Amino acid sequence: MAASTLTEVARLAGVSPATASRVLNGSARKPGQDIADRVRQAADSLGYIPNAQAQGLAKSSSGLIGLIVHDIADPYFAAIARGVQEAAREQGRMVLLATTAGAPGDEKEAVAAFAARRADSIVIAGSRSSRTEDTDGNADLAAELDRYCRNGGQVAVVGHPVVGAAVSDGYHVVEVPNEELAASLASELSVSRAGDDFVIIGGPEGLFTSDDRIRGFQQGLAEAGRPPAEILRSSFNRAGGFEAGLTLAARIKASRPEAGGVGATGNIGGSKGLCIFAVNDVMAIGAAAALRSEGLRIPRDATIAGFDDIETLRDFRPALSTVHLPLEEIGRIATRSAAGSAAADGAAAPSPVTGRVTLRRSTETAS
Repeated sequence: MAASTLTEVARLAGVSPATASRVLNGSARKPGQDIADRVRQAADSLGYIPNAQAQGLAKSSSGLIGLIVHDIADPYFAAIARGVQEAAREQGRMVLLATTAGAPGDEKEAVAAFAARRADSIVIAGSRSSRTEDTDGNADLAAELDRYCRNGGQVAVVGHPVVGAAVSDGYHVVEVPNEELAASLASELSVSRAGDDFVIIGGPEGLFTSDDRIRGFQQGLAEAGRPPAEILRSSFNRAGGFEAGLTLAARIKASRPEAGGVGATGNIGGSKGLCIFAVNDVMAIGAAAALRSEGLRIPRDATIAGFDDIETLRDFRPALSTVHLPLEEIGRIATRSAAGSAAADGAAAPSPVTGRVTLRRSTETAS
């Protein structure tokens, strides 16, 4: 059945279409109460459904928030998205979602789509990149965001600024202390794993979040008087962690005396153990799965720590040492950051992001 039109509602109520629109689409210019009641009664009797775009034009606000993440199936992004949704609900807004696999060019297309739908604000979560293959995409994304902000849009980016973004009005960065927290993790592991060698499983070079965490961990080792850790580069996901884990499993097994290696059973570095730092939890889970597939056990044959403290870790055994980030709160902070800039002067500034090192069974001495 064809939907009723605004013109039909206006005709039934005995008013002009402009008057009917002001009543039904939320304009600040309100007709008299009796006229408004007639229009609403006519709309109800016809089953009229207001047009969301028309409402947005009348209110100068669409009530929409755009959210861009790399992969909604990743528990890290799912938790941030949950926080964005909660904050949007508090503001009486709806969330539009786009997933981009981390490609700046796809993020640019998502921003353009949200802008075309007159989204009031956009939240972007996911590591920035300085890799050569992302140069053109970064430039296109920065230009699209600049255009969106100049037209009154509000943007909040989690972690780092978009490479090349030039605007300041309406543009906000929710900083995450990745480097400082990774240094703290290295410091604590240097004490609890004093006799171990360290190895880092990181993402591709040029991925800012991964590079920050690697740099911080190396700094923490240096401050503890430890040599730098070896770095294994892989994809910034579970598959990348699994691939790196297979490499480490082969080394561990080759170092065993029965395999002709020079180390003690299960160790790479002679009498030393091996402590693995994966720069996010899903990579740590992948690496642990790879070790297990090769008959190795944590923490008996190696210890491992991650970063983020995703919800999935509740079911992971042995319990994974990690750095806890308040992921849902990060989503809420980002949403409020963008919304706060459009609010009246004097709105409270969002709280800074904090985190903490959480050591668990995966880095304890095997019993």
